[in-house]
Amino acid sequence: MKLHHNPASPFVRIVRMTAHELGIADDIELVHTGTFLPIAEHDAVAKDNPLGKIPTLITDHGHALYDSRVICEYLVHHAGDKTLLPDEPVSRFRILTLESLAIGVADAGVSLRYETFLRPQDLRWSDWIERQTSRINAALDALESDHADSLGEINLGTISTAAVLGYLDFRWPDWGWREGRSKTSAFYDGFAQRPSMILTMPE
Repeated sequence: MKLHHNPASPFVRIVRMTAHELGIADDIELVHTGTFLPIAEHDAVAKDNPLGKIPTLITDHGHALYDSRVICEYLVHHAGDKTLLPDEPVSRFRILTLESLAIGVADAGVSLRYETFLRPQDLRWSDWIERQTSRINAALDALESDHADSLGEINLGTISTAAVLGYLDFRWPDWGWREGRSKTSAFYDGFAQRPSMILTMPE
């Protein structure tokens, strides 16, 4: 398998962490995209994904898979694992909802990064910045109040959550997201010691 990736992407990190947790990381060849700009087509990625986005996985059968949620579910299926995403519906959809919440934080975070770092300063939209920030904080509050009981498990939901919390630390070390969120903070501090987190740390 081949994975178009940039290690700074939280979506890529979710996929890579999932592969490590499944014990199949060595089966995936990492194809580094280099600089990846949202306003320019990346020829190599666009060849395999018409959206031109990462992560994109090429299976051993030559099939292109995207986005991170589809790729992770494929990796779980490929590995024959029933733990990270069980078939039992109550657990399954609880995990998928937590995964979706984390992906939403990643979406808002990447959008915020583009707006505050890549867009020319005189074109930045303050209302957009405020909305992405409030969206992230609302999701973090929901993690603390509604999902704390699920954070003790290792599954696609908690992997995704750990990856996006790491993205906040990576891009905005002064965000202060731990303040008032002791359960989420304790979860992250514990998960950060796992090999899947350490081996996928962006530079």
